Amino acid sequence: MSGWWAYLEEGTRREVDAEVLRDRRVMAIKVVREALRPLELDLREAEKVVHARYAALGDRVRYRSPDPLDTPSLAARAASLPGRVVAVEALWDGDTVHDWFVVLVAVLDDDPRGEADLAIVHHRRGGPAPGAAAAAAGRALADLLGVPFRFPSPDAPDDEAPRLRTAPPGPGTP
Repeated sequence: MSGWWAYLEEGTRREVDAEVLRDRRVMAIKVVREALRPLELDLREAEKVVHARYAALGDRVRYRSPDPLDTPSLAARAASLPGRVVAVEALWDGDTVHDWFVVLVAVLDDDPRGEADLAIVHHRRGGPAPGAAAAAAGRALADLLGVPFRFPSPDAPDDEAPRLRTAPPGPGTP
């Protein structure tokens, strides 16, 4: 266990554990970081504290289910969007909590022009790599919808690969 845990007040410890038990890792890290900011705790150390709490709480953690990748679920999600899907795109993204993951995106027609996330594909222990899983799901959905599928870098993370189309900024974005 990280030595930083001992510096947290009991109420803060309960708050961190509550976030971990709900599988809200980012919020738990935020609570730890804010509580220990006067001691100059960095992000990496806050992540270690929370990781240790996940290990300590073990089977009690209620992990969120991964986004469904089956074609009927993705098609239902696409059908609920405010525009016609004209393409399906898979894009790498990443962060310090989840490492690399793939986002399946529906590219929408001009009315309204934009895009919408359909699913986030994380690496699952014992499962296929996120690139392979996203490629299979995205290709199947695109085939069903009769639209192109694009994944510029299925075998290696690349969050700077060229996009099919750059989405316009959202409302209020400069």
